Amino acid sequence: MKSHARVVVIGGGVVGCSVLYHLTKFGWTDVVLLERSELTSGSTWHAAGGMHTINGDPNVAKLQKYTVELYKEIEAQSGQDIGLHLTSGLMLAATQERFDWLKSILAKGRYNGLEAQLLTPKEAHEMMPLLDPDQFVGALYDPVEGHLDPYGTTHAYAKSAKMNGGEIYLHTKVEELVQREDGSWRVITDKGEIIAEHVVNAAGLWAREVGRMVGLELPVLAMEHMYLITEDMPEVAEFNQKTGKELMHCVDFDGEIYLRQERGGMLMGTYEKACRPWSPINTPWNFGHELLAEDIERITPELEVGFRHFPAFNNAGIKKIINGPFTFSPDGNPLVGPVRGLRNYWSACAVMAGFSQGGGVGLALANWMIHGDPGFDVFAMDVSRYGDYATLAYTNAKVRENYSRRFSIRYPNEELPGARPLLTTPIYDKLKDAGAIFGASYGLEAPLWFAPEGVTDQFSWRRSNDFEAVAAESKSVRESVGLMETSGFAKYSVTGPGAEAWLDRMLTPRIPATGRMTLAPMLKEDGKLIGDFTLAKLGEGDFLVIGSGIAEDYHMRWFESHLPKDGSVKLEALNLRLTGLAIAGPNARKLISKLTHLDMSNEAFPFMSIRRMDLGMAKTIVGRVSYTGDLGYEIWMKPEYQRYVYDLLMAEGAEFGIRLFGLRALNSLRLEKSYGSWSREYRPLYGPFEAGLGPFVALKKEADFIGKQAAAAEKASGGALRLVTLIVDARDADVIGDEPIFFKGEVRGWVTSGGYAHASGKSVALGYIPKEIAGETDGFEIELLGDMLPARLQSAALFDGNGERMRG
Repeated sequence: MKSHARVVVIGGGVVGCSVLYHLTKFGWTDVVLLERSELTSGSTWHAAGGMHTINGDPNVAKLQKYTVELYKEIEAQSGQDIGLHLTSGLMLAATQERFDWLKSILAKGRYNGLEAQLLTPKEAHEMMPLLDPDQFVGALYDPVEGHLDPYGTTHAYAKSAKMNGGEIYLHTKVEELVQREDGSWRVITDKGEIIAEHVVNAAGLWAREVGRMVGLELPVLAMEHMYLITEDMPEVAEFNQKTGKELMHCVDFDGEIYLRQERGGMLMGTYEKACRPWSPINTPWNFGHELLAEDIERITPELEVGFRHFPAFNNAGIKKIINGPFTFSPDGNPLVGPVRGLRNYWSACAVMAGFSQGGGVGLALANWMIHGDPGFDVFAMDVSRYGDYATLAYTNAKVRENYSRRFSIRYPNEELPGARPLLTTPIYDKLKDAGAIFGASYGLEAPLWFAPEGVTDQFSWRRSNDFEAVAAESKSVRESVGLMETSGFAKYSVTGPGAEAWLDRMLTPRIPATGRMTLAPMLKEDGKLIGDFTLAKLGEGDFLVIGSGIAEDYHMRWFESHLPKDGSVKLEALNLRLTGLAIAGPNARKLISKLTHLDMSNEAFPFMSIRRMDLGMAKTIVGRVSYTGDLGYEIWMKPEYQRYVYDLLMAEGAEFGIRLFGLRALNSLRLEKSYGSWSREYRPLYGPFEAGLGPFVALKKEADFIGKQAAAAEKASGGALRLVTLIVDARDADVIGDEPIFFKGEVRGWVTSGGYAHASGKSVALGYIPKEIAGETDGFEIELLGDMLPARLQSAALFDGNGERMRG
């Protein structure tokens, strides 16, 4: 075994071998894979081997499409038969609600070039005669689905990597990982030691154990997963002989089953409600090519539905039941990328759909390691999307919930109850008593809307029972004053003698003067948006940065990787050590003036001002800014003051009819201002000028901020896209994001977010289109739930287009 390597990949499943292959493909050949047993010894060997390109997240769908397209390449290079069966597939809907969901999936796939189509039950039956058309209302046909041989595919990756110069050591168990002072890693195995610049945790079932070697508790849990294989079925033989084809894949979401042909019989698997974690605390190192005990009674409810939907199974004998463990993250997506605080330690685990996503994961991680960027927007898979709140017990609860709902509809307004409530603020009980319907964001309970007594959320693809309440909340802001909690935002303190110079390099605008704020985009080296913040200067060497709560770990990883090594900058994520409230509306100034002796007039405290001040008896930081686009103030305080400040605002605001509002009203209000948001309008796919953030990119400032050269090039060329606002002729549903935008009959763009702007009475969509048609007004349509809805470009904000109220 060699003593040094640039990269050590730990784990010989399909994901580890894909990472090794992609590193060698892109020129890093001094790379090693360590496997404690044989390749495919964890979950890979007993996987059903299914693959598909369709995914609810279009960015994940792109990586899945890449994965499937890669298979012929690695088979040809390695000479290893991977048993590739491109059979095509059906996604089935037994209810109208599920069919609406399939329509949304079809629409999302259009601008990614996915060739899918909707079918009637009769058309689906003609393609797949084992199903009973009377049990379904429709289907989605995808020509790019199939299955393969897990063993052959993994070895094809491995052989291709070895042909490119990579090395694989089997029966070599990693026992310890120790980082040296120079940042390199001692990878200590039972066969010796390797010094590596990078370590990749692709350990699958043992990812937690490899994480714990460096003090990391990854949010990953293995679940028992069962599928059965039938004896040969005459219906299968008849179809094969008649058509010369294999039966296609089927996913029956309402039955919570999937099936495909397996030799002369069929394979049927389930995601059962009565799910069971496997080895929830520790994974035994001696587990390998073994299966778990059969427990068919546990999946009987799902099988009963499956046998009813596919009647031929009633006459089929069961040849084999496979029960094996697969790993999941709390939301079912992989955990990929660099781990914050651990230099050159990379995660590539929780990839439960390894044969749909393994190639894309390997591609993204290899790009990230070699070029410093994954080359795609992979936030949905980024390991940084979870913070310290994702403990072992949290992960257990959320994984069980996710597994049991894997084939269930997740409505756009649905909030799942698992592992909640966890993080709460000091006024949680007061908000709950006021009727708050909460959502969980980065573990924190945040009010979405305030329901009348006895009313709960009703989930739907269409406008739901929150519609009127959110309308009332929105109008209270526009007509008088509203109060919302803002503790869910990320808050960063940046202090020290080097703070200003560091922020000047990290962020694109000019640094504001003391007592002032500015919007502050942050770019990668390629000029794409990696963040958007509010930057406030409280004093010399004293800054407060406000950003998206869900991206806190993501942004801290970036910040920390760029900190000066001389200690001149102190960076802290304040978390819930700083809580927030916001007031907005035409009476907001009158309200806040009642709480302080300070002059809060426009002349004394203009738009984008900030200062420390007492409100009543509480010490706070008050900034004159509002994401509603109205006259407003954000108020930050230590948690011990929040209840007091809340009570004070509500009591003094009674004169103005103050009303609580939540995140759904905030979304409605920000759409009226065409304000973008992180992970929707602002993400690493877009440049700042494309996103309309050009006024906050100071190309002429002296500081050479990250991405400056690329941003200058984008400004010179104009970029390729434009973020626009469209007014949609909606009916009983509004866009939410990822719907295709048509122009004169062709797909030319996509929606990033949307909803109903209650105060203006308009259905609004924000989205990107090519810059050459951004000057057009008419000719646009948006596909929503199978309908083509006319849309018109809105050139000015629906509310306060010239900013008079916001700045006045």
